[in-house]
Amino acid sequence: MMETRLVLFFTQGMSLRKWEQGGLFEREVALYRQLRPHLGGITFVTHGDRRDLEFAPRLPGIDIVCNRWNLPPDWYRRYLSWIPAHWKSGNVVFKSNQVRGADWGLSLARQIGCPFIARCGYLLSDHVKWRDGADSFAARQADALEKAIFVGADRVVVTTGAMQRIAVEGHGLAAEKIRVIPNYVDTERFAPADSPAPPNRLISVGRLEPQKNLLALVEALAGLDVELWLAGEGSLREPIRQLADSLRVPLRLFGVVPHARLPELLHQCALMILPSLWEGHPKTLLEAMACGLPVIAGRIPALHGVVTHRENGFLCGTTPQEIRAAVLEVLGDAGLREHMGGRARQHAVEQLSLARIVERELALLRELAGR
Repeated sequence: MMETRLVLFFTQGMSLRKWEQGGLFEREVALYRQLRPHLGGITFVTHGDRRDLEFAPRLPGIDIVCNRWNLPPDWYRRYLSWIPAHWKSGNVVFKSNQVRGADWGLSLARQIGCPFIARCGYLLSDHVKWRDGADSFAARQADALEKAIFVGADRVVVTTGAMQRIAVEGHGLAAEKIRVIPNYVDTERFAPADSPAPPNRLISVGRLEPQKNLLALVEALAGLDVELWLAGEGSLREPIRQLADSLRVPLRLFGVVPHARLPELLHQCALMILPSLWEGHPKTLLEAMACGLPVIAGRIPALHGVVTHRENGFLCGTTPQEIRAAVLEVLGDAGLREHMGGRARQHAVEQLSLARIVERELALLRELAGR
């Protein structure tokens, strides 16, 4: 056991309550529950109000620091700097959950002289460039923030090799400063089903937003003998429903699904499809792979090295015509589905299991704790 205390700074604006409302709480805290017995302590620094303290019984051994007095953001940031607290003394390592909000953790780490890990599940700059254009003011701002955080950090943790290459080539970081630690999957909870699912039932899990390209997916399925399940919520819920009705695509909308219920849904489907226009390292796709589902994903840079075409998944273009062709090919080849599902499960167990990621997180903490 290490005496090190890990202090996690939540993404800007994020709270434990929002994790719960989005069905993400159990998924997000799983790593820290596993790390806790190996460490001297863990502290969550959230952007929520005093209602975040209500989660304490579900997080034994993890301290919660939150904006209990509803201070303006700048005042809350100053409060974190001013208050004498045990989580800011001794053998402490600070860590961010994403780039947004990481500047708070970095600034405080430098103030008290402790190591800082800049962790991000996706590159903020990459996302903003996709959303607003590479030459936009927002993209330049995101680039500048990301570079400042990465340069100032003692270590940078990204989830894919593609992200590592961008950090090296785009921000000029030394490769030895970066660690690739993928998103994890609870491979015991997300495991293959005991019985086969209906052969033509497809599922997609994620926010119902333009990034996920779900209108193109619905259009692609028009006239096919398939049923589409969507788990998630977002601004496109009604347009998706209306398009499915007009094209007579059988559709079931589940809304936000608690993480504990996702295996149940995945087990009732024969194929997972994620035709996104942009992704980081999508956890829902990894969880479907851990369940042994054959997966279809958009052929986008972020998934290079995650999905190997026709091995542990199937890659396709993002137009309705390309998605339709992929669905027809995969549903029409039982041998291919079985092969991809088996390899997907193998990849998840060998590379993404929670136990394996805990080992890698602890190795990094030991490295920094010795400094």
